[in-house]
Amino acid sequence: MARGEQQRGGGDRRDRRDRNKPEERGENDVVEKLVHINRVAATVKGGRRFSFAALMVVGDQKGRVGFGHGKAREVPEAIRKATEEAKKTMIRVPLRESRTLHHDGQGRWGAGKIMMRSAPPGTGVIAGGPMRAVLETLGVQDVVAKSVGSSNPYNMIRATFEALKVQSSPRQVASKRGKKVSDMVARRADGAQADTAEAEAPEAQGQE
Repeated sequence: MARGEQQRGGGDRRDRRDRNKPEERGENDVVEKLVHINRVAATVKGGRRFSFAALMVVGDQKGRVGFGHGKAREVPEAIRKATEEAKKTMIRVPLRESRTLHHDGQGRWGAGKIMMRSAPPGTGVIAGGPMRAVLETLGVQDVVAKSVGSSNPYNMIRATFEALKVQSSPRQVASKRGKKVSDMVARRADGAQADTAEAEAPEAQGQE
């Protein structure tokens, strides 16, 4: 009996140790990340009944990502349910140069509010908590993100997905407006140059 309890305890420790490590499973090389796990206690006639709720994020690191949550009496079963739900609800997000976002975005869900900005090469993923898990499984390599609302992982995940759903590529915008992709890219370049000129103008005046 004692040996069985030690084995179960060791398994729990392994689960906690490997919780934040990505896993690649299946033929599509889907990366799975456990974002949060919560123990829920329900008081019944015979005492307290415990169950677990898991929040999972999955993605192929090529522009597809999804999240899901599952509840069960055991942790592995809750993770399995959450993973299955996440794979069913995956969305596709257009990425710029397969490394960053096309434009800045904001998302809000309940009390959770997040902001994301595209970044130049070499910046890395500057984000914390659940947002980092979503962006890494999505395949983003350079991004700056900030949570300015609730730290509830469920709200943060949903707010992040709300921001990702409104991401659009120059090709999508050009098709909606009936224009060429080159026109959209040129306009974005002109806007970036104008912003740079406006930022440099006050500095030049101060030097004079």
